[in-house]
Amino acid sequence: MQRDELLNRFIDALPHALYSYQEEALLAWFESDAGVMVCAPTGMGKTLLAEAAVFEALHSRQRLYYTTPLIALTDQKYRELGALAEKWGFSRQDVGLITGNRRENPDALVRVVVAEILLNHLLSPDPALLDAANLHAVVMDEFHNFNDFDRGVVWELSLVLLPRHVRVLLLSATVGNPYDFADWLAKEHGRKLVVVISTERRVPLEFCWVEDRLLTEYLPAMVAGNDADNRTPALVFCFNRDECWEVAERLKGLPLINAATRTQIETELAPFKADLSDGVGPKLQQMLIRGVGVHHAGVLPTHKHAVETLFNKKLVPFVVCTETLAAGVNLPARSVVLSTLLKGKHGDKKLIPSATAHQIFGRAGRPQFDTQGYVHVVAHEDDVKIHKWKKRYDQIDPNSKDPGIMRMRKELERKRPTRRKTEQYWSEGQLKSLIQAGPAKLFSRSMIPYSMLIFLLTKTGELRSVREFLVKRFAGAERIESFQKQLEVMVGNLAALGYLTRSEDGEHVTLADSIHKLLQFRSVDPLFGAYVAEQLAYSNFDEKVLALDSMLEMPPVIERKVRVPDLPPGPLQTQVLEPLMIQLGLTLAPLESDAQDEEDGWDDGFDEDQPRPPSMPEMLKQVFEARLPAPENVFIQPKWVTGGAIEFDGEFFKFVRSRDLVKQEGIVLRHLLRVVILAGEILTQSNDPDYARIVELATKTCRRVEPQYTERFLAEAAAVKKLEPV
Repeated sequence: MQRDELLNRFIDALPHALYSYQEEALLAWFESDAGVMVCAPTGMGKTLLAEAAVFEALHSRQRLYYTTPLIALTDQKYRELGALAEKWGFSRQDVGLITGNRRENPDALVRVVVAEILLNHLLSPDPALLDAANLHAVVMDEFHNFNDFDRGVVWELSLVLLPRHVRVLLLSATVGNPYDFADWLAKEHGRKLVVVISTERRVPLEFCWVEDRLLTEYLPAMVAGNDADNRTPALVFCFNRDECWEVAERLKGLPLINAATRTQIETELAPFKADLSDGVGPKLQQMLIRGVGVHHAGVLPTHKHAVETLFNKKLVPFVVCTETLAAGVNLPARSVVLSTLLKGKHGDKKLIPSATAHQIFGRAGRPQFDTQGYVHVVAHEDDVKIHKWKKRYDQIDPNSKDPGIMRMRKELERKRPTRRKTEQYWSEGQLKSLIQAGPAKLFSRSMIPYSMLIFLLTKTGELRSVREFLVKRFAGAERIESFQKQLEVMVGNLAALGYLTRSEDGEHVTLADSIHKLLQFRSVDPLFGAYVAEQLAYSNFDEKVLALDSMLEMPPVIERKVRVPDLPPGPLQTQVLEPLMIQLGLTLAPLESDAQDEEDGWDDGFDEDQPRPPSMPEMLKQVFEARLPAPENVFIQPKWVTGGAIEFDGEFFKFVRSRDLVKQEGIVLRHLLRVVILAGEILTQSNDPDYARIVELATKTCRRVEPQYTERFLAEAAAVKKLEPV
């Protein structure tokens, strides 16, 4: 069947009319030999275009990869596309799923995969894995993840490494430079995409600057009995996790819902009773039954699920959240409310990036319910008080000689509110600048990882080919130059540690067999990870736990509550590191904490600069860096989290209560899971049973509180496996 026939057949089967951009994109897809890039706001039906590509693949019996950024989304698409295949007269077995440790019909025509899986297949030494000759097309959903600092390189490298005959369908939210991106792809990589753009929103936005009411005065007024006046459900954005709880605490005492709705909420919460019985759960439950939820990185996944369930059923009118919700979870709302436009440490706050603002704005307006979305930005409370004062003051006749009015005027003048020197303020003008700034532009944000460098060097053994690859990346001259400098640093450090040897001309390299062990490390800098793994061969169990905890970053607000206890020095410290420090002429001066957390910037009164000897993890970092010709991106933050959880015999809630971390449970949980992954990475190079014990104990702790999330998190980690060199 010809492609135009397939197009007509697909369109004829649709139960509804197409948007104009959908029609344009479908025509382009079935006519183009290279592919199409589609940029459109959320809720505009981009999924339909992906379904058309799958429709074509099933009829032509040629392979298609469908990539997504998340396992949850991959599972969802696998189910949906399987059902569609059956509806179109094919077998569900024609659709497969590959997510690392889960494989369903892995040899199917249509493979739904996490983005890293496609890259792994492209880099695999086994050509049968990709089966390039029969590969017909690749759909990259949520392609704006190209902009992600940590994972964006996965989308970029996959796109660059795909064989030229493979057509690509890039589905993206609105970005600021789609034509520049398409020009780059054509010029540098010979792939000429058709670009289809829609700036139309199915639900238009109305922006409201609120300067006459405080946040706690304004939010209750948004709730109305009739749908025309109601502005909820609404997401209330704060840029600080503690502030989320504070705002929610103030809201829960206000009249937000009626008795009937409260009864419905209590009924809906019945299945979550056990999940909400410990930690911050009881507090969250009391907020929910009063119409307020909290959603941020510190909230456990099961608690988030309870909040999302009630919000989606329009029972809870307000969810107070951080901006991470705008970038990930699909939680549509009629309104979004910003309690501020500034983010950062106290006294050094900056206007939020336009990309963040537009992600937040985009959450307003639900296509299935709303004809209008609303963005409300509330002025600083000092400015609101000034506005209220001025309104009262202006109502007094300045020419009146009435003694009572004159006294009133004088009294008001005496109580005139002013801005504080210690505060930072935002304005309606800044809101307008964010609106006009438009969405973020795509570009190559980070240097290629060591795994990709090793892959390129294995192919050619020449640095020239790596430099040529870097020159072709989607970035300006200044950033490209920084990539080239980073390349020299990476190669120099690899050579210093014996992983490669450079020829006399400096352009050719010979790789040591040991370099491939670096590919095991994904959770930390691989050079440091491999070095620490070697040094920990001399350690006891506590030293291993302390090292793993300290290599992974946590916000300072948490770090201060999980300080390292007074542990007796272990054999690694006394017999290896301290003598090395002396031998290398390193001082025993303390190191400053590496942690940076703008969201929770505050001063707890503890003087980090008090003289103290370096801890064992700090010694590891100092000795490692002494071996390098240039600084490596090494992180150390001494703390005792996994060790503390083990001391409480895996009783998660007892541990977080003991450290006053009940409002940060989600972050503690994810840290423990990251320790599991890091311990597993070291275990692949060592048969030391201590690592297996750490994996077992930390996993047991996490499963007790979040069994389903634990399995999903570890599955996603398994999906991001090492990149094998050819």
